[in-house]
Amino acid sequence: MNLELSEEQEAVRDLAKSFVDREITPHVIEWDRAESVDRAIVGKLGALGFLGLTVPEEYGGSGGDHLAYCLVTEELGRGDSSVRGIVSVSLGLVAKTIAAWGDEEQKRAWLPGLTSGEAIGCFGLTEPGTGSDAGNLSTRAVRDGGDWVVSGTKMFITNGTWADVVLLFARTNDTPGHRGVSAFLVPTDTPGLTRRTLHGKLGLRGQATAELVFDDVRIPAGALLGPEGKGFSIAMSALAKGRMSVAAGCVGIAQAALDAAVGYAGEREQFGKPIAGYQLVQELLSDIAVDVEAARLLTWRVADLIDRGEKFATAASQAKLFASEAAVRAANNALQVFGGYGYIDEYPVGKLLRDARVMTLYEGTSQIQKLIIGRALTGVSAF
Repeated sequence: MNLELSEEQEAVRDLAKSFVDREITPHVIEWDRAESVDRAIVGKLGALGFLGLTVPEEYGGSGGDHLAYCLVTEELGRGDSSVRGIVSVSLGLVAKTIAAWGDEEQKRAWLPGLTSGEAIGCFGLTEPGTGSDAGNLSTRAVRDGGDWVVSGTKMFITNGTWADVVLLFARTNDTPGHRGVSAFLVPTDTPGLTRRTLHGKLGLRGQATAELVFDDVRIPAGALLGPEGKGFSIAMSALAKGRMSVAAGCVGIAQAALDAAVGYAGEREQFGKPIAGYQLVQELLSDIAVDVEAARLLTWRVADLIDRGEKFATAASQAKLFASEAAVRAANNALQVFGGYGYIDEYPVGKLLRDARVMTLYEGTSQIQKLIIGRALTGVSAF
């Protein structure tokens, strides 16, 4: 693996960095307190091509490789994980899945809007009773003539109240476990679908997280994405790449924690000198720095494997596991450097810690990642 970025990759990273510093960082506190980012940010992300990375240009995408995608995702995570989540889900989980599994009509119908920011997607997998046990979901889609009729509830759905389309996973036959699951593309204005925003979250407060209720929602046969009964495989393939995106966002959180802590340590004086001059503060800073670099390299490795067409799922779990836990450590150490000021939301590190904490939970908990890695090492499934 060549660790030197190309000129194109450097340019993409610089563009993302300047965008974050100009359009996101000045508003982070306001958006966090209001529990909503400014929706205009979506169009701006689309205009720069950030919502079309790795999607073919013929469908409105901006092309590029997965390392460029990681560079942008890291910068967005450095700015505000709520914005990073919009991109990771609408592009990473929905648009890329349509590009990989959709027929020509589905690609033409959805990808131009999703990549431009004119439309937003959400990923309808998690349910009130099924999180880690995703193959045991209870939402059902029943054939009725030429249509499917969907009933069930989805929970903790990122972009849920903003989305124009749900990539929905539902049980289509009585086969137990994941073999009975299929995937569908459901417009959110379809009658019978209601959405409710979830408020009071610990972190990612600016992100639209929702409950979706499907009450005999009728969708045409053409809404089926990929073969019937292959929905679980589609979901898992999306999440494998999605874990790379989460890992990159966690690198951004850790980098933001490092930047804030170093800056504050150089300004804050105690006992007659900047606290940066004390060895125990330097220890906190060095621990953050090592976590940043290690998480970044693990994440770049996943992108390199994908771009070379190699197997990457285990590496993605390793990167997601390490980077998410590292982001929590980094934000916690940064808060320690700030002391009491870190506990006030006028300073960035408290929000970084709150945002980092959920990264160990969604798109596969840390414990699920360990099971995946353990299965790859032993060949024995723990599920």
